[in-house]
Amino acid sequence: MRHRKKFNHLGRKAEHRKALMSNLAVALIMHKRIRTTLPKAKELRRFVEPLITRAKEDTTHNRRIAFRYLRNKYAVTELFREVAKRAENRPGGYTRILKLGPRKGDGAEMALIELVDFNEVYSQNPSATAGEKKRRVRRGGSKKKPTAEEQIDVEEMKEIVEEQTQSEETQTNEQTQIEDQAQQPEPEENKAEDKSADGEEKKEENE
Repeated sequence: MRHRKKFNHLGRKAEHRKALMSNLAVALIMHKRIRTTLPKAKELRRFVEPLITRAKEDTTHNRRIAFRYLRNKYAVTELFREVAKRAENRPGGYTRILKLGPRKGDGAEMALIELVDFNEVYSQNPSATAGEKKRRVRRGGSKKKPTAEEQIDVEEMKEIVEEQTQSEETQTNEQTQIEDQAQQPEPEENKAEDKSADGEEKKEENE
């Protein structure tokens, strides 16, 4: 009876099962995603995620423990350099399992297991957002007061806007004055002078 035995034996003895998990973990770390059966993928997630958590702290002790499970020095190097660097700000959940449906032949349930931070399809900008901490906002909280630098920036922006509005008002006033002067009728004195000048020109022509 399987009382209090929560892990899946996968139909193998202990040594065979450990070697299987080690090989699958090495393949996942080196290739970032692998295709396997669903029960193996679930057990692999339990096997490899504690190693990624341990790899965040790069010490000789942690490297020896990782090598004891992986038994591959190239995989250990990749784990502590690349994988741990991408997942340094992620508090867990380093892998994702996607179901692929039954396999032809024996009908085994297949799945794709991958490292979350190395997927370029789901993330919009993987180079910028990989491993970033998501900011959690509590609803109903008090608004954050602006700092002194922000207040100075706001005051400078207000001054710039006021200067722009003043300059625009002066320009519009000048334009209206010019238009008003152009629309004003000529004084009567100028008209009389023009008439007298026209009369003198006509007299000279007649003579």
